[in-house]
This record gives sequence, C-alpha cells and structure tokens, in this order.
Amino acid sequence: MAEPRFRRPAMLDMEMADQLEGDIDPADRGLIAHETAAAIVAQARESGDPELVARLVRLVDEEGIDTVAMMWAKAGEHTLPGALWRIYMIREWVKHDAGAVARSYHHGVNAAHVRHAIAGVEDPPGPSEVQALADAVLSGVFSGDLAVALERAGAFCRVVATGAAFEAQSDEGHADRRAHATTLRAAQLLRTGEDLERCAAMWREGRLD
Repeated sequence: MAEPRFRRPAMLDMEMADQLEGDIDPADRGLIAHETAAAIVAQARESGDPELVARLVRLVDEEGIDTVAMMWAKAGEHTLPGALWRIYMIREWVKHDAGAVARSYHHGVNAAHVRHAIAGVEDPPGPSEVQALADAVLSGVFSGDLAVALERAGAFCRVVATGAAFEAQSDEGHADRRAHATTLRAAQLLRTGEDLERCAAMWREGRLD
C-alpha cells in the first residue's frame, strides 16, 4: 500500500500527529530529518551574522515550515527532529484552534494548581507565548537554551492537558462523545509534554540528536 501524502495542516488537531507521513524515500527520510533539525537549531547559535538569520526567517516564511516539518513526522519521540515536530504541532494547533486552546489553558490554570506541579517551570507559558516560542525555534532564530524552550513547551502541554481533562469530566453524563474525544486529547497532550521534558533532559546531557 502506498504511503499517504503529507497534507499541509489546516484545522490540525493533536490526534493527527502520528498519521502524517512525508512523501520522501523512506531510506532518506531519517537522515534528512536529523540534518534539517540540526541545521535549524544550530543556525542562531553558530551565526554571528544577523543578515544570515534574517534570510533563514524569510526562507521559512516563503517556503513554509510545513515543507521542512514533514520530514520530522516519523522521527522518534526522543530525537531532535521528533522534538521539533512536537513543537511544530503545538504551534499549528494553537494557531488553528486558538479558542479551544485558550479555554483548556484557562481551565488548566484555574481547575488545579498546575503551576506548582510542574517541576522546573515556575510560570508555564500561555498560548500566545508558546506560539511565539515555537516561531523562534522553528525559524532558527532562537539563541537561548533549547532545553528551557522544550521544558516550557512541555509545561504548556501539561497545563492544557489538565484543562482538557477537567472539561472531559464536566461533559460526562450529558456529552459523552465529546468527553471521550477530550479525554483522548488530554492523554495525547500529556504524552507530548512528557516527551518534550525528556528531550530537554537529553539536550542538557548532549544526547539529543
């Protein structure tokens, strides 16, 4: 059976992450995924030339990060391209489902003391902050500690997962189908958060590639 073609995310939700595949020779996909991820992450760190960084931003703007991200979709969870794929998915989800994300984030912050439950992240980012963080990482201009960026994205996932779980519980008994879908989304978000946190630890240890 032929592999499905990668579709540009439109109203992309988190459950679709594992279903997206690239239209690239499987023998080359892994190598290309790792090389492009390393190039994007290294760009801001290795270049002292602001014009070079600006060109990379324009390239992503003009060609679309989708073209690059499609090569990361099948990477392992605890690899650099796998981490960037999850950052990309969060960015797309926040962009295309902003209202639902904001509601879940609000419920996550207010329904439980999640801020105190997330080790290492004193103030988890909100939807607009995590989108800005993702934009910086994916455009190659993020020059801070990547481990911190991954931890903050992971913390965001945990907050929204908490909110989604609260919403699912509220729907039980009168909107069971929606409650089931929201429960699945909460579980996916929690796994994504855990994957990003592990990637952060591996980056600090020099083992994320």
